[in-house]
Amino acid sequence: MSRLTLYQLYTKMLSAMGPQGWWPADSKFEIILGAILVQNTNWKNVEKSLINIKEQTAFIPEKISKLERENLMEFIRPSGFYKNKSKAILAMFQWLAYYHFDLEKIKTTYGEKLRQQLLSLPGIGEETADVLLLYVFDKKVFVADKYTQKLFRLLGVEGVKNYSSLKKFVFHMEDFTLEQAQEFHGLLDEFGKRYVKNKTSFMTSFLAGYQLDLTK
Repeated sequence: MSRLTLYQLYTKMLSAMGPQGWWPADSKFEIILGAILVQNTNWKNVEKSLINIKEQTAFIPEKISKLERENLMEFIRPSGFYKNKSKAILAMFQWLAYYHFDLEKIKTTYGEKLRQQLLSLPGIGEETADVLLLYVFDKKVFVADKYTQKLFRLLGVEGVKNYSSLKKFVFHMEDFTLEQAQEFHGLLDEFGKRYVKNKTSFMTSFLAGYQLDLTK
């Protein structure tokens, strides 16, 4: 069985699948909305909600932060869980408003404690926090979502039980540039949609027969 390092896995996926162009958005504030709305739903539903918000706010953060919650719930109804997600969106954008929506200032202010701060906001779990760090605050982090957990188990990584357990295996991405780290998440997610439904579908993929070595 052939062995791959994490970076070799990235280059093999990129070679086989090509650039994925993630995260799909025209601005970082749109990314924030998408990252919250996509929780427990699919992207097609998110797109419907984003269209509704765009019509009302043009994704101008000041306008988003001042939306009435009842109106926002109607805008994002297609994404489901609209009560919790509306609360999360307004809490996020009102927090951003405190810093005048200056993402660099927020990044500098919190430094290494930014993830902890994001996790303290309503409706922001580990995966959403890491997506925001990666695509909004330009930090090289690994997003250990369910597709990736399942793939890494299929690639022979033992002890992957949940999000935090996989994060312990991949606690740095020194070999990656920021752009590569962002691309890697897109590749992992797209590969997951195609091939990790079950072991049979995985065995039809270009990664069948490989084993991932996270010690290097």
